Amino acid sequence: MHQSHMNVLLHWERLPPLAIKAAAEIAGVSIELKADPKFGKDSLPLLLLQSSREELEGGPSVLRFIARTGSTSQELYGSNALAAVQVDQWLDFSSAIVSGAGLEAVCGVVDQFLSLRTYLVGYKLSIADLQIWGQLQASLQWEKIRKSGKLPHLTRWYDFLSQTSPVKELLEAIVPKKSAAAERVKEAAANKGSSKGAAETGSFEIDLKDAVEGKVVTRFPPEPSGYLHIGHAKAALLNQFFAQKYKGRMLMRFDDTNPSKEKEEFSENIIQDVAALGISYEKLTHTSDYFPEMLDLAERLIKKGYIYADDTPLEQMREERMEGIESKHRNRPEEESLAVWKEMVAGTPAGLANCMRFKISMSNLNKAMRDPVAYRCNLIPHIRTGSKYKVYPTYDCACPFVDALEGVTHALRTSEYKDREDQFYWVLRAQQDVWPGLPWVHIWDYSRLSFINTVLSKRKLTWFVQTGLVDGWTDARMPTVQGVMRRGMQVSALRDFILSQGASKNVTVQEWDKIWTMNKKVIDPVCGRHTAVLKSSKVLFTLSNGPDKPEVMILPRHKKFEGAGKKATTKTKEVWLDVEDVQLLKEGEEVTLMDWGNAIVQTISKSADGKTITGAEGKLHLEGSVKTTKWKLHWLPNISELVPLRLVDFDHLITKKKLEEGDAIEDYVNKHSRWEVEAVGDANMRKLQKGEVLQLERKGYFIIDQPHLKGKPMVLFAIPDGRQKAVIPSAS
Repeated sequence: MHQSHMNVLLHWERLPPLAIKAAAEIAGVSIELKADPKFGKDSLPLLLLQSSREELEGGPSVLRFIARTGSTSQELYGSNALAAVQVDQWLDFSSAIVSGAGLEAVCGVVDQFLSLRTYLVGYKLSIADLQIWGQLQASLQWEKIRKSGKLPHLTRWYDFLSQTSPVKELLEAIVPKKSAAAERVKEAAANKGSSKGAAETGSFEIDLKDAVEGKVVTRFPPEPSGYLHIGHAKAALLNQFFAQKYKGRMLMRFDDTNPSKEKEEFSENIIQDVAALGISYEKLTHTSDYFPEMLDLAERLIKKGYIYADDTPLEQMREERMEGIESKHRNRPEEESLAVWKEMVAGTPAGLANCMRFKISMSNLNKAMRDPVAYRCNLIPHIRTGSKYKVYPTYDCACPFVDALEGVTHALRTSEYKDREDQFYWVLRAQQDVWPGLPWVHIWDYSRLSFINTVLSKRKLTWFVQTGLVDGWTDARMPTVQGVMRRGMQVSALRDFILSQGASKNVTVQEWDKIWTMNKKVIDPVCGRHTAVLKSSKVLFTLSNGPDKPEVMILPRHKKFEGAGKKATTKTKEVWLDVEDVQLLKEGEEVTLMDWGNAIVQTISKSADGKTITGAEGKLHLEGSVKTTKWKLHWLPNISELVPLRLVDFDHLITKKKLEEGDAIEDYVNKHSRWEVEAVGDANMRKLQKGEVLQLERKGYFIIDQPHLKGKPMVLFAIPDGRQKAVIPSAS
């Protein structure tokens, strides 16, 4: 909101507070910068509020005022209460960013925090970013640190903000051109994406061609022919990022032009997954909304000679396109093509035998330009329009047209479609010729997200589902959003990983370890701790002086996170141990029973052949020091309330790191990608709900896939922690 009277910000003449001015412009708060000759280098900026005669001193205080009185739509103070607290923490931290011996160490803390983030708080610019940026911009020492290359993530973030409006314009207008800050802007513009940090973690330091702030429109156009996978998630997040960067809009549009593959189930789950990822869009549309216009478009294209009717058999057409051989119908009169088109629209036998092809060039070295199909018939009912239409546009025909109709300014596509870029522009120009006023659309290509031992081709994922090799699209081995989340991936870790890849065009194949390591950092600080013993290898440890009656003690589920709640642990005369632990023990050795105290192992019983441990006896020695024992043992009480468990672990669906062109996927199917073991868990686990994440002490992290039900074991899926080993042993 604009102030009725102009507020004045006094500052040292040699250091204009650009961060404050930028915040004011973003929030729509009127502030006049005024250099005060009485101010020196140690003077803090002082805001004079004209309406109340009050004064606010210091960058953090002034920024808080601006964020609270300005436009709330910008969310400069964060989008919720938690974000606001985090902003305050960074504002307080900023006082440590001053020139001196400790500056590099302080900057190192911020650098590490930004290693996988675009902004300090959430996914939008806040006053926290502006304050930290302003402190660095005011320090000549920071310039030396920045050029050293030691802090790539902080440098990437700093240069990104320096190129963001209105910071960029303020630097160019206020700071003398020969100053370090101004040179920094030029350097950042000349070396987008080339910093050390960008090479390692991906970069967003790119500009979309002809992008105008406030007018950029992006779109996410999934086809409802399968569930959203993590490659699609990257596309959606990038479209949202650039829409927000340029203060524009993002649309979501279902590309529903192929009734043979599309289902309402897919549409519903894609919408669900997009919401789960925290992605917002201005409106949801469907290509089918524009079918009437696309039928009209076809007739216009036919009459202008841009498309022609062709009944060449599919396999022959493919061969002719590969060889550059023209169809015998390529030069047929427009009247003939128009007559065939009407047969196609009616769905007659003659129409069904034909398709409409663009008349581009059969001799072009780029085979995507060799007269691709524009329209084809399909009698399968459409999920939205039923049997109303018998002919549908291809993606290559519909995408440029609908993008332009909806006002999309920039279409983001993966670099695998680079060869089709010329085709996109040729088709769009032809459509503009017959449809006056149709605007231009720019393409920006980026690298697709790829992982080792993983296929992201929807056709191949569909094959896994249809062959029954997986339990549907949400199987925990599938790289779908729901699949990885079912296995324990947290939304925040998935988002941060994808955003860490940036918008680079460099093609890389990622290890799964990295994303699961990030996920561990999210779940470990908060998930509750529980105990389980494998059913096949549990050993009864009898304590001669143990309690005659069970004793219950209340413990925290997580010793460092009170929010995880409490759990009850029962002390009994007999407790269950893992045989792997007992194998390490010696008779007469003192050990520690976790959360209870010490005990002395007196005897270890074995089978007649001496190969199998059958039990152990000992006595409590609670006065013993836990600091002196070598082994700290997790245990379960021998009570009837223990919960039966099935612990399930997984491996990759394919055995080859990267499938090559021509590889038959069935030759590389991992036939041992799922296994399970039976176990028993502590009684507290019966209260856990589906989707809850926990750690089984010394076994790993798990997510509840099936909660405790009477007569059925609880099913837990193992969550990888990035260490490249199975959480539970595989029978194979």
